[in-house]
Amino acid sequence: MSGYHDVRFAPDPRREVLWRTLWRHHFAARIGAADCVLDLGAGYGSFINQVVARRRIAVDTWAELPRHVAPGVEAVVGSVADLGFLPDGAVDFAFASNLFEHLTQADFAATLAGLRRVLSPRGTLTILQPNWRHASREYYDDYTHVTPWSHVSLCDFLAAHGFEPFEVRPRFLPLTIKSRLPVHPLLIRAWLASPLKPGGKQMLVAARPRRS
Repeated sequence: MSGYHDVRFAPDPRREVLWRTLWRHHFAARIGAADCVLDLGAGYGSFINQVVARRRIAVDTWAELPRHVAPGVEAVVGSVADLGFLPDGAVDFAFASNLFEHLTQADFAATLAGLRRVLSPRGTLTILQPNWRHASREYYDDYTHVTPWSHVSLCDFLAAHGFEPFEVRPRFLPLTIKSRLPVHPLLIRAWLASPLKPGGKQMLVAARPRRS
């Protein structure tokens, strides 16, 4: 990953505009003030920094993570496949944006095993990432991508590892902020509200542990 944050994932103010708007007009309604929120592969903290919740935790292997998270966010530098620092049932809302395409299936499965332990009885996992079915031409433009996932294969993998998908949006967002289109709150709100998303290449999948 040496140099990745300089070349492929450099700081970009448009990213903060996107996540601030997504929080206000999508995620805020799904997270309660008393919740514990876990951001897996948090990067610059763009999602978790917007969250209003009782406890906010960011995990990433990037050593610079603590410099970028907001005051009050707990920064943990380490693998998302090792959640041993969290007690059982501690997390109400787990989130991963553009993470699992960077992991092997073995590491993804280990992450899911850890999440099954740390999620509360009402806890959920929300995944946002490129959808291979709609972004196959660009998928490996990112040289750190390892595993392709479509909304079908991702749901099947989750089900095979003890999760029950309950929300699937194959075209939730455009692929990237690096386009000719302006990243503006009004345009983002209009996109979220529109039933037609012909350029959507990022999927959103939400799932909960399957309870026996």
